[in-house]
Amino acid sequence: MKQTSIANWLLAALPRPEFERLAPHLEQVKLPTGTLYDAGDIINHAYFLQSGMISLLSVTNKDQVIEVGAVGYEGMVGIPTVLRNRRAPLRVVVQIPITALRIPAESLRREFSRCGKLQEVVLCYTHALVTQISQSVACNRYHTVEQRLSRWLLMTRDCVHSDTFHLTHEFISYMLGTTRSVVTTAALALDKAGLIRYRRGKITILDGNKLEAVTCGCYRLIREENESFLSD
Repeated sequence: MKQTSIANWLLAALPRPEFERLAPHLEQVKLPTGTLYDAGDIINHAYFLQSGMISLLSVTNKDQVIEVGAVGYEGMVGIPTVLRNRRAPLRVVVQIPITALRIPAESLRREFSRCGKLQEVVLCYTHALVTQISQSVACNRYHTVEQRLSRWLLMTRDCVHSDTFHLTHEFISYMLGTTRSVVTTAALALDKAGLIRYRRGKITILDGNKLEAVTCGCYRLIREENESFLSD
């Protein structure tokens, strides 16, 4: 496996000797939409995303669900494995089919404990992810569905590097913690304004700048944190 072919930012940022130690343990996988692991599950593998998108979901004891974070090519899932906690704190769901490099938890933890570049980039990414989760919680509490939907669409675009993706209103309502009818109303308003086009489960962002103007400031804060992390 050549490091130059790696799309994942965390792995691409490693010095060659560190990447070569990890490479024998990395396995390329393709995963369809669905739950990767649930809150409380033992994490046996971590995943470095190459494409697609994963959602991090908070689940109440009444099985109420809302998305609190999203992961794309810039990141990974399975961070607790390097923090000596093998249990998943959140439900992890493949939202848009992914390609990823999978690694056994023990192999990742062993390299992380060397205190090299891997540890540095994973901790920097963890900080960015905590910022995203914290801001998402505030956004879900205080902002309108239209603002939250706009933020969510922009974050999805950033994760998958595409203005077009296939998602239903029902799935989006699940992510935003609201009803399908409420999402439909908000999406129709954005469609009517010429900001997006929604046809048969296919969403296209037509004007990202205007869509950003509609959303709250949470999207910009999250994006700036990610840009700072990616540029370090």
